[in-house]
Amino acid sequence: VRQIGLPLWAYARAVRRLEAALGSGIFLVVAPGAVAGVVPWLLTGWRSSDPPAAVAALGGLMVVVGVGVLLYAFGRFVVEGRGTPAPIAPTERLVVGGLYRHVRNPMYVAVGMTIVGQALLLGRPLLLAYAAVFWLVVATFVRGYEEPTLRARYGEEYAAYRRAVPGWWPRLRPWSPQPPRR
Repeated sequence: VRQIGLPLWAYARAVRRLEAALGSGIFLVVAPGAVAGVVPWLLTGWRSSDPPAAVAALGGLMVVVGVGVLLYAFGRFVVEGRGTPAPIAPTERLVVGGLYRHVRNPMYVAVGMTIVGQALLLGRPLLLAYAAVFWLVVATFVRGYEEPTLRARYGEEYAAYRRAVPGWWPRLRPWSPQPPRR
């Protein structure tokens, strides 16, 4: 490490970021990739019922925005949280920056938006039903596992964040955490 001119702490930090990026990339393919990619394909074969052009255009826009939000949110976990969204490799720090200043669950919202967008793009109501099932499963997971886990791990920091930032419908003005009192 000294031979390449990096102090040990900088090297360790770079390795942790690389691990977080690789872990997040794998989790992105396995979880959202399956939920918003493989399952919709299995349900529809990507066959379209030729919806009206405006509906298909709206659906396409929703897919693009949903995928963009998802990728951005995953990036926040690597850069800000120094970890992954996967429960087996959680972040070192609570992620509250970027889109997380507007909504607590941008990844889930993005995946849901992507599925609904595919339903509109393809004109396939079956995907709307699938999006509703996705929503129920995710809301149950968030309420039963994720929120208690974050509360236990981050304590008052998460409690303050949870009080200020809605879980599912984004707030228009970004939340700013209060600096710690000294």
